[in-house]
Amino acid sequence: MEFTRRDTLALGLGAAALAVLPISAYATTEAATLAFTGGADVAEGGVDLTAPEIAENGNTVPVSVAAPGAVAIMILATGNPDPNVVTFNFGALSASTAASTRIRLAGTQDVVAIAKMADGSFTKASKQVKVTIGGCGG
Repeated sequence: MEFTRRDTLALGLGAAALAVLPISAYATTEAATLAFTGGADVAEGGVDLTAPEIAENGNTVPVSVAAPGAVAIMILATGNPDPNVVTFNFGALSASTAASTRIRLAGTQDVVAIAKMADGSFTKASKQVKVTIGGCGG
């Protein structure tokens, strides 16, 4: 195979772009959880996670989460290229510690909600969502 100057330049620019991408772009679920919890233990329960069992389209999957007494709630999509979907922070004057949104899922996977409680403890809930048409290039 013979490379032209244009091919060599394109390969060099592609390699340079990969070299300068932030490491966090390759985050895993464990790394995102560790960053949110600081390594603390995460208990099961205490979080109400609502998501459909089957989503016909992964582009817009409705998710709602509530955790009484929470100061922050993070939602993770374990099968997405970047699992950290959103983090909701609640202040002292928040009327409720609940939120809802629509998320994008690459395919069938677990959706996990981790709540940081006012006393510094962490609780979580998870639910598997079956996606028939992927939303992240799937």
